[in-house]
Amino acid sequence: MNNLVFSLVLTVHVLVGLGVIGLVLMQHGKGADAGAAFGGGASGSVFGSSGSANFLSRTTAVLATIFFATSLGLSYLASDKPAQPTSVMEGAAPAAAPSTAGEAADKGAAQDSKAQSIPK
Repeated sequence: MNNLVFSLVLTVHVLVGLGVIGLVLMQHGKGADAGAAFGGGASGSVFGSSGSANFLSRTTAVLATIFFATSLGLSYLASDKPAQPTSVMEGAAPAAAPSTAGEAADKGAAQDSKAQSIPK
């Protein structure tokens, strides 16, 4: 289920990102006239007058908000890791039960090796 949600949010994120790129490229920038760069014409001021927002700028703002929301959603979904042990000892495999002294003596006598003569 988590993989499906991640794929869905990623698809929306990519499509919205492409939409933002397209809308920004279609908009007419402030002072984009050739005469505005040299101070001629009716450019108004350096930054232009800010009028009411048109359809393209409003749509760009909405898509940018969705883009940021999906960015946060993707970071949350990507950081959702399975529960891991908090200690190294919790993740360790259980050790085999220690053998009794009698079994060790029998094994040592049967092996007849020099390892038995090494002090511990």
